[in-house]
Amino acid sequence: MHSTSRSILLVLAGALAACASNPPPVESGAAPAPAAPTQAPPAASASAQPEAEAPPKADPEEEKKKAELAKLAEDTKAMEAKAAAEAARFDDALKAKVKALVEANHPSAGAALRAALKSPHRVPGHAERDAARHPVETLEFFGLKPTSAVLELGAGGGWYTELLAPALAKKGKLMVTSFDPNGPEDSRSTLYGKRLKRALEKSPELFGKVDVVVIDRDDPKLGLEGKVDLVIAMREAHGWHQRGKFDAYVAEAFKALKPGGVFGIVQHRAKPDANPDESAKQGYLPEAWVIQKVEAAGFKLAGKSEVNANPKDTKDHPEGVWTLPPNLRLGDKDRAKYVAIGESDRMTLKFTKPPR
Repeated sequence: MHSTSRSILLVLAGALAACASNPPPVESGAAPAPAAPTQAPPAASASAQPEAEAPPKADPEEEKKKAELAKLAEDTKAMEAKAAAEAARFDDALKAKVKALVEANHPSAGAALRAALKSPHRVPGHAERDAARHPVETLEFFGLKPTSAVLELGAGGGWYTELLAPALAKKGKLMVTSFDPNGPEDSRSTLYGKRLKRALEKSPELFGKVDVVVIDRDDPKLGLEGKVDLVIAMREAHGWHQRGKFDAYVAEAFKALKPGGVFGIVQHRAKPDANPDESAKQGYLPEAWVIQKVEAAGFKLAGKSEVNANPKDTKDHPEGVWTLPPNLRLGDKDRAKYVAIGESDRMTLKFTKPPR
């Protein structure tokens, strides 16, 4: 190639290289050149994925309620099975014995009660409690007569009811309080109402004359003003106080009684210096506190009896009074120890409603 042509080519190549390394400035108002694309970050590995969200923690109150409902269903089923078996016991032979019992003439309430104690109509196992509960001595101390109109506050499973019903069938009157057996199915009060209903239905010959007074446990209204000679509350008062209804129940008892009528209380007795708010949770109440509260409602203490006392009861058991017979809540644990103690130490108090 000619030397002059080669020189021209070299000059042009240099100019082109200079233009490539120094681009011309962007004119005012012109859009900037787009940025060069950047490389996309690598995809996250499976191990780097966020963890699955943990399930919400169970609400302790909701879990407790579920457990209580399950226990209630279990207890209701057991109660119905027991009630059916008990009703089946009342064959024609037993019905005849019951008929003879309620139609018999007895010279005193004590004689009528003793006849009832020996009768086969009693729920199996109930007689085992006689030695600890002294029903004849207790009811005679309260002044029971064959002609008495008696109100049992809190009949429970019918332990006293099955004695009072035949003793009063001829000349007297028995009324018992009950919770509504047709109440909410998720209420334990409904279970208690059903239990008493089943107990009374099994023998019309025995319980046909018993009047059932359905009450609200938290708003007790008896509607029996001045119609009753004797009101009894057997191991009920601690429950009243736990629900803040002690005064309400005592006031209703006062209204139900005739002037001069008797209010009889048997209650698990706490240590004298016990705080009733705490001891009631264990089933016990201090005796002096009970007397003060009942007298504040207008009653007068007419007497005390130690017939149901038990000095072996130390009143400091792991499951409260329910550690002792007949509940024995600890099962086989230390069973012999608690059987040897026996049922609780109890106060037996007789109050009267002043005459007009």
